[in-house]
Amino acid sequence: MITYDVAVIGAGPAGSVFASYLAKHTNLKILLIDGQSEKNPKMCGGLLAPDAQRVLSEMGLTLPKSVLADPQIFSVETADICSGEVRHYQRHYLNMNRFAFDKWLLSLVPDCVDIISGKCTAVEKNEGFTLKTDCGEYKANILVGADGAGSLVRRSFFKPLYQYVSIQQTFQPIDIMPYSCIFDKKTSDSCSWTVRKEGQFIFGGAFEKKNCRNAFERQKSRLERFVGKSFGKPIKTEACLVSSPRKFRDFVLGKKDIYLVGEAAGFISASSFEGISSAMISGQLLAQSFCEENVIKAYRKKTLKLRVKLYTKIWKRRILCSPILRYIIMKSGVQSIKISRERMVTAKTIHHP
Repeated sequence: MITYDVAVIGAGPAGSVFASYLAKHTNLKILLIDGQSEKNPKMCGGLLAPDAQRVLSEMGLTLPKSVLADPQIFSVETADICSGEVRHYQRHYLNMNRFAFDKWLLSLVPDCVDIISGKCTAVEKNEGFTLKTDCGEYKANILVGADGAGSLVRRSFFKPLYQYVSIQQTFQPIDIMPYSCIFDKKTSDSCSWTVRKEGQFIFGGAFEKKNCRNAFERQKSRLERFVGKSFGKPIKTEACLVSSPRKFRDFVLGKKDIYLVGEAAGFISASSFEGISSAMISGQLLAQSFCEENVIKAYRKKTLKLRVKLYTKIWKRRILCSPILRYIIMKSGVQSIKISRERMVTAKTIHHP
C-alpha cells in the first residue's frame, strides 16, 4: 500500500485549491478524496459572492461560461415576515451551478495529484493515518480536513462546531425577485433564501436540528402567505449540515500533522453562510504554510486576518438576527435602494400569519 505524504479529505473549493497550490510548489505525494458525485452533489444556493469573485481574480482565474446559470443577480430583496418590512440592497452575485463550479476547480488540480472518487468513512491515527473509504484503504503521513460542515476530521480530532440543518426545495418557476433573504423569528433564529436558477425557483433555509423539517414547512407556508403565491409541489428536496461559528475559538486550524481548511475549520460567514471565498483563501494559505518550517505556526499567522474578518460576521449575525435591531435597520432604509419594477412583496400582498 502506498503511503502518501498528504491526504486531503474533500475536493470542494478548499481541498482543490490546497491540492493545486501544494502540488505546484512542492514535491509531496498528494491524495485528494472527492466525495461528490452528480447523484450526490453538495447542497448549495449556488451564488458566487463578491468576496469569492475577488479571490478568483487574485488567483488569476477566469470563470468559464459553462459554470454560470441564469439569471445574474444585482440586488437582494430582504423581507422580515413578522414585521412586514421589505428592503432591497444592491449586491452583485454570480448565479452558478455549484457542482459544475467544484468540478471546474477540481479540473485545475495537476495530474501529479492522485484523485479518487469515494466517501471517507473512517480515519485512524497510528503511524501516520489510515483512511477508510468506500473504495479502499489509504495511508498518509499528514491529514487535511477539507470536508465541510460534517467534517469527519474535525469530529474525530477536535471539538465540533455549532450546526444547523439546511433544507432546500426546488420548484417550477415563480415570478419573484431573482434573490431574496428571508427572516422569520417564529420558525428560525437564522436566515432563509429564495433563488431563481435556470428556469426553476429555489427556497431554502437554516434551521435548528430539532424539528427542522417541521420548522421548514411552517416557514414555507408563512412565506407563501406573505408573498401571496403558492410555490406548488417541490421537484426536489435536499438537506445538509451547515456550520455556524459563534466565538473566535470556533476557528480551529489543527495541530501537528492534522490540519483543517474551509468550513471544516469554521471558515464560513455566520451571517450569510457564504463559505466559498474563505474555503479558497484558507486552502491557499495552508499550502503556503507547508513551505515553511513550522506549518501550524505559519498557518495561524497567515489566517489571522481571515479569522478576524469572520469574527466580525459573528457580530453581524447577532445584529441581523435580532428582531428589534433588524427592524430598526430595515425601517431606517440605510443603504437600501429603490426597485422600479414590480416587487416580490407589496403592501397589498402582505398577510401577517
